[in-house]
Amino acid sequence: MKDWNFVFAGFGGQGILFAGKVVAYAGMMEGREVSWLPSYGPEMRGGTANCSVCLASRPIGSPLVLEPDALVVMNNPSYDKFIDSVAPGGAVIIDSALVDRKVRRTDITAIYVPATKLAQENGIGKLANLIMLGALWKATGFTSMDSLRAAIEKVVPPSKKELVELNLKAIQLGIQ
Repeated sequence: MKDWNFVFAGFGGQGILFAGKVVAYAGMMEGREVSWLPSYGPEMRGGTANCSVCLASRPIGSPLVLEPDALVVMNNPSYDKFIDSVAPGGAVIIDSALVDRKVRRTDITAIYVPATKLAQENGIGKLANLIMLGALWKATGFTSMDSLRAAIEKVVPPSKKELVELNLKAIQLGIQ
């Protein structure tokens, strides 16, 4: 299976770190080497947040992703900060409900998903992050769907198990 380097970026409170953690756990479910490196401002909610995620077949030398194969971006400041770092041939998945930028680079694939709007319309307002994750999965196939499902079941806390199905619904919306 292909090695992947991802960056997830947006504001604190959007579930950026959670989405990255799901990807890392999905890789672990397949026995892959993984790293998940969160980064956020002191404000946390409302401040910037991003995380680097690596899925690999051999040990990972550095968890810092400087040239992601794919970027998931959920706000304008994060778009501005990371768009030039995406590897040629890579992809950027943009929450077009919140990001008003258009990709000018011709060496990457841009996927516009109105995730925040879709989440609100489907009664899952806080799950735009997993709609974006579904779009990333569709674009890259970074793990099997079974591993992704198992990761959701693992990462959602036991006290919130009723949210597992809503999380899976959000991923399906992103895939569609």
